[in-house]
Amino acid sequence: MGMAEHTTQYETERLAEQLLDAASASFELFSVYLGDRLGYYDALADAEPVTATELAAATGTDERYAREWLEHQAVAGVLRVADERASADDRRYALPEAHVPVLADADSLDAIAPLAQLTVGAVAPIHEVVDAYRTGAGVPFESYSPDLHEGQARMNRPSFLELLGTEWLPSLPDVHDRLLCDPPARVADVGCGFGWSCIGVAEQYPSVVVDGYDLDRESVVAARQNVADAGLADRVSVHHRDASDPEIEGDYDLVTAFECVHDMADPVGALTTMRRLAGEDGVVLVMDERVGDEFTADPGPVESLLYGFSVLHCLPVGRVDRPSAATGTVMRADTLGDYAADAGFSTFEVLPIENFFWRFYRLEA
Repeated sequence: MGMAEHTTQYETERLAEQLLDAASASFELFSVYLGDRLGYYDALADAEPVTATELAAATGTDERYAREWLEHQAVAGVLRVADERASADDRRYALPEAHVPVLADADSLDAIAPLAQLTVGAVAPIHEVVDAYRTGAGVPFESYSPDLHEGQARMNRPSFLELLGTEWLPSLPDVHDRLLCDPPARVADVGCGFGWSCIGVAEQYPSVVVDGYDLDRESVVAARQNVADAGLADRVSVHHRDASDPEIEGDYDLVTAFECVHDMADPVGALTTMRRLAGEDGVVLVMDERVGDEFTADPGPVESLLYGFSVLHCLPVGRVDRPSAATGTVMRADTLGDYAADAGFSTFEVLPIENFFWRFYRLEA
């Protein structure tokens, strides 16, 4: 075999191994989804090492399925086995303490179990996505419900509740001061989803009044319930309404758009609306995915993951309405800057907020 043939064979085998590893990792993630949805991790987090029979009894599930799941999770390195030589009926499994924040703590900034739900939602309408690639059409947001919407909300919830009002907004001193001052500041949250960003602002700034806007009815219902449960219905209102409605009165002190601009068919139109809502003195804060400034074939794990979501979800969703900017998940800073300029903003600033997933932008009229 010549050198060229040897190199080709090596590259062939390397790609085959890469895809084999990817398939195994995909099944691990879907198995995490099962454990999350069935309450297995919660039960394991609160117990001594358990057998399959005990886990099934504690969660109201089938013992044989529970045993297969436990064995797979142990093979994947998620769970530990007390004695792998014990019989299948006697073998005991435990969730390591270090894994609890990742899989069984909804408030943890390290929580990744919601990402499994988010990923399952992203692949749910795969046949519609295949057809969209053939026809150039889009795939409706509703086709990904409920797992993608719930998973996204759960994934962002800890950051919105813990970081939004304690780190992100305080890094803008003038905005932070206005939100603390009287008369009470007004905040508009465009594309508010399940309302956790609205709640995060209202909890940290006790006098602020927040209006959340979202076009997805199911998300609005969930957001209103979350607001009520948080005891904030007197200051937070969630509207099933297009924020571009000209009847909505502007002059908000702060207008936010968290992880939604890249999904919009008309981002320039949406940003134009946000500029109107903020008026001459308000600030628009956009949070979107943290990606590189230019395309590279080796961007690192985060951008690779984001391209996966773009291929399966964000680009198809963004092409439902026509015409469409067809932005996709990987919206680079200069792309958003161009949108902002076209929307009439005179100030566009990438904020020095360090975050693994997100980049923040300040826009002003």
